[in-house]
Amino acid sequence: MDQADDASSGLVTRRRLLLGVAGGVGLLGGGGLYVTRSLSGDSGGYDAPETQPMVTTRGRLDAADPPERVGSWEFEGADAVVLFVHGLGADAGSARDQAYTARLGLAAATGATAETDGPPVVGYSWESNVDWGPAKRTADANAAPLADWLAEWADDDGRPVHLFAHSLGARVTGATLRELADRGQSNTLTSVSLFGGAIPSDSVAADGRYGPAIAAVDAPVFNFHSRNDRVLSWVYRASDRTRAVGHGGLAASATAPAGYADVDVTDLVADHYSYVEPEEGCLPRTVDRIGIEETGRTSRTAEGGPVGSVQIS
Repeated sequence: MDQADDASSGLVTRRRLLLGVAGGVGLLGGGGLYVTRSLSGDSGGYDAPETQPMVTTRGRLDAADPPERVGSWEFEGADAVVLFVHGLGADAGSARDQAYTARLGLAAATGATAETDGPPVVGYSWESNVDWGPAKRTADANAAPLADWLAEWADDDGRPVHLFAHSLGARVTGATLRELADRGQSNTLTSVSLFGGAIPSDSVAADGRYGPAIAAVDAPVFNFHSRNDRVLSWVYRASDRTRAVGHGGLAASATAPAGYADVDVTDLVADHYSYVEPEEGCLPRTVDRIGIEETGRTSRTAEGGPVGSVQIS
């Protein structure tokens, strides 16, 4: 288990995190204001159209129903797609908006002249708008449905899938990689990118919770981290009593699994919410790493398998 992971199964709300962390530095002083501002960000305020394609497990996990597709799924001319997995606190509308923001960010990063010319982005919508402990358990429970969907996509469509995961979406992703490894389905993804990953830094080590699965997947895994991410440096560390991989990457003393690479984007990302925003985040650097181009074409640089265990800036 992750350090302090399941021990924090009690209900931890955003308000409780705010009061707890701010209280430690003086709620009425600068520390309280600092934490309040850290928690009050958004993802750019973009409103997604109803046509934004989504895969959702909301209201379907307990019934063991397969994920449901909503929105428009016309991806003519695209050679690859991006699947965006959101983090904590997103309802269905917010999940859709965040996926759309990633679509706009990718369009800008690939030099597309219009958002519809950029790589198609499908949002993965899961019930994260609950307290912290239940959200982590729900993230784990989404491993099998997401693995099912990826396997179905590979069989029915076959176009490469680049997986983007933000914040607690990294936990959904890590659990899914473990599920895929257990099934022997290591070839369903073309690349994996974590943005501000809200999982322990040691969980991605070679001997960590997700390390063996990272090594098993037939795709590079990039961890885009920023030391400007105060939600991870203050709130996550206070709640789970460990360091997040999305803040400082894998510890220098740890051994990285094959195919894993840290990418420091502190110079590009100012807070926890702007990793995939147009003009604000780190998607230009991401595009360069994973080799995706306008309309979702995958360049040869992304087809060479594992990239090794290195720190990239």
